[in-house]
Amino acid sequence: MKNQLFKTTQGKLLIISICMALVLVGTIGFYLATDAALAKTLILTFFANTFGGRSVGIGLCILQGLTAFPTIFYNFYLEVMVVLFTYAVFALTTTNYLRVEWIIRAMERVAETALKKKHKIERFGWFGIFLFVMIPLPVTGPVVGAIIGSMIGLGWIRNFSATFLGTLTALVLWFEFFEFLDERFQMIQSFFVIILILVLIPYFGKIRRLIESLRRKKPLDP
Repeated sequence: MKNQLFKTTQGKLLIISICMALVLVGTIGFYLATDAALAKTLILTFFANTFGGRSVGIGLCILQGLTAFPTIFYNFYLEVMVVLFTYAVFALTTTNYLRVEWIIRAMERVAETALKKKHKIERFGWFGIFLFVMIPLPVTGPVVGAIIGSMIGLGWIRNFSATFLGTLTALVLWFEFFEFLDERFQMIQSFFVIILILVLIPYFGKIRRLIESLRRKKPLDP
């Protein structure tokens, strides 16, 4: 059974994802011994990307001072690893190679999410998966995108090319967006202050009277 499993495409993808995870663990271990600050960033980004999404991972890397290439490369690496692992596990549960109850329930929830989105992008095929993964909306991550690609019959090469290209494009756009905000932070801050003042102008009279009434109030007796 195990020999047959690792001869399947899904089994090979599972092996690749596990190898990627081992490389990640080894890299973090290396930096724990040589650069604790960078190791901390890698660990925090892993959890941020996995549980908070690509935007959180990108933002965290920028806050920690990483430049464009390592930020985009690392987050892309994480997303590819997670997609390959989840896709392989999902496929293995549907073909009865993997029969662990809690894993099956988890994959069923992923499948339910994918089914809700499937009909909206099925007619667009490859391009639909690419846009679905790239656009920063809720429940449009690469894992769900890859599962939908499988459901609509895309071969794994076309499926992953759409999923990973959409992921890479999204990561680049998020990085550029955060860089834009960082470079123009003072300008944006000033803009919001001006907007706030304009919104509050009609209420200045009421605010002044409220402050004056509070000043006229006698302090409470001890």
